[in-house]
Amino acid sequence: MERAEETFERSLKGFLWGCRMCGNCLLQETAFICPMACPKGLRNGPCGGSKPGQCCVDPSRPCIWYAIFERAEKMGRMEKLLEVLPPLDWNKTGTSALHDVYIQAKGYGLVNIARSVIRAAPGERVRKWDRFFSEIRQPDWWAGDAVPHNPPFHEPVSGLERVLSQGRFAITCELVPPPTNSFHVFDKKIGQLKGLVDGVNITDSPSATPHISSLVCAIRAAELGMDPILQMVARDRTRIGFQGDVLGAAASGIRNLLFITGDHPSLGQIPYSRMDIWDFDSVQAVWMARKMRDEGVLLDGRRINDRVNFFIGAGSAPFAMTPRFQALKTEKKVNAGAQFLQTNLVYDLPKFEAYLEALDKRDVLKRVHLLAGVAPIRNIRAANYLAELPGVEIPNQIMARLRSARDVIKESHQINLEIIEQLKSLPGVDGIHFMAIVNTDDLKRLLKESGLRGHTPEISNIRANEG
Repeated sequence: MERAEETFERSLKGFLWGCRMCGNCLLQETAFICPMACPKGLRNGPCGGSKPGQCCVDPSRPCIWYAIFERAEKMGRMEKLLEVLPPLDWNKTGTSALHDVYIQAKGYGLVNIARSVIRAAPGERVRKWDRFFSEIRQPDWWAGDAVPHNPPFHEPVSGLERVLSQGRFAITCELVPPPTNSFHVFDKKIGQLKGLVDGVNITDSPSATPHISSLVCAIRAAELGMDPILQMVARDRTRIGFQGDVLGAAASGIRNLLFITGDHPSLGQIPYSRMDIWDFDSVQAVWMARKMRDEGVLLDGRRINDRVNFFIGAGSAPFAMTPRFQALKTEKKVNAGAQFLQTNLVYDLPKFEAYLEALDKRDVLKRVHLLAGVAPIRNIRAANYLAELPGVEIPNQIMARLRSARDVIKESHQINLEIIEQLKSLPGVDGIHFMAIVNTDDLKRLLKESGLRGHTPEISNIRANEG
């Protein structure tokens, strides 16, 4: 019987929707477009590098999630995409999802279902249909939903959370662990950053290349007196390893966690890693960490003896796709439990403002702290690289200024001062996240000349007073 079901599903759904027989079908929620066509297998929305009509991993293919958003909007089912969908149950992959439908229907009683469908009013029929499939796609070990999960009232658990909760303008900085077996360079950088920033984001194998473990470096930074922000990518972890690392961070006193999906291995260096290694995505990472913190449970249902305390963050991609679509993905992260966001690099202010407006329309800005990404550009080669980087957009006028400048570093510094000045005045921006800082003298100069220290945006004051 199971072989017959699998043959039927593979042929029918394969023909209609390109079914990959994941055994965890979400077509009901994704506007009848299979999300498994995404090269990363993302089941909760697009990655931060997607663009309208183009996949960032394979430019010859369309972004499947953009197609899902477009069709869902036409069908009036956009809000359905807010539901936090579970990762794959690997025990079911390769089997028929119709079998779960049959078991569910048998439990309700086939006659009762038929009678209910025939007698119910159209609106009630749709609600019953949705509830029926919701119980199939949301197993008890996940129980995802589309409602906000705000943290319970608590004292700030980290220096960064304290700064943001008090309404002060936060300054964070990115630090890439070296690809060596020594902390010499890392320790020197931490020493230079102390007193300059409120937190240091320790990156996790950026650009799909190996570096010293971000968890180990975060522990080292904490020992040196810095408030680390531990970045954890989903790409290199199973859900088992992820939960283990979260517990390890808690036991080591790391309080700021930032979850991102991670760059595709094809963006790294030869020899490439496996391409099909996503066991979960960034939204699911936020969901799992929040449940560990607020409910004290692991994914398998076991209780955590001692409470874990975290300030949970996530990445934000303002330029990944149409603002109203990207805002929905961001809201999904915030609903799942994200308390702060660090955005990708901001060079295009009008598009960034459009993204903020889309977030405001969805009432997201009041529920999360947002830090805008800024980075100096040291030469034209770096500018060209950033312009091609998925999720980053540099307007033509800025590229023209850099190409015509006698001193690129000086011109880049002036551009950053102008961007920072505008970011400080934007409602909803609660801080600046500096990225790709090679020379801390550049950061010191930017902080001094931009007047960032002592700056307190009105929106942050309002949020602090409301809190």
